[in-house]
Amino acid sequence: MYFTGLIIAVSTFLIIGLFHPLVIKTEYYWGTRPWIAFLLAGIACIIGSLCIEETIASSLVGVVGASLLWSIGELFEQKKRVEKGWFPMNPKRKDQYQTMDGSEPQRSTNKSNKPNAPRA
Repeated sequence: MYFTGLIIAVSTFLIIGLFHPLVIKTEYYWGTRPWIAFLLAGIACIIGSLCIEETIASSLVGVVGASLLWSIGELFEQKKRVEKGWFPMNPKRKDQYQTMDGSEPQRSTNKSNKPNAPRA
């Protein structure tokens, strides 16, 4: 039996799954500024995948490169999700966000863990 395809498929699934929280954490701590690092690393991985002879390694390095490039767009989309209130905003970078109507985002002042607690 040949497991190459299965190994590549499962690894691709795991790599993409790894990049989801990576984008969220990157945007939370550093905003969209690291997009250039994603670009350079993505290009390097794609070029590297062209130079690797072994099929599985070449494929996985290419998948990492494509995921890095895809993450650039997701980084900017994540900022929009934060502005909509779908994800938590880093209070240290509050000045970098705007709501869709141009105003500063209003974050809940509800300190209670109860979902229906009255807001102060």
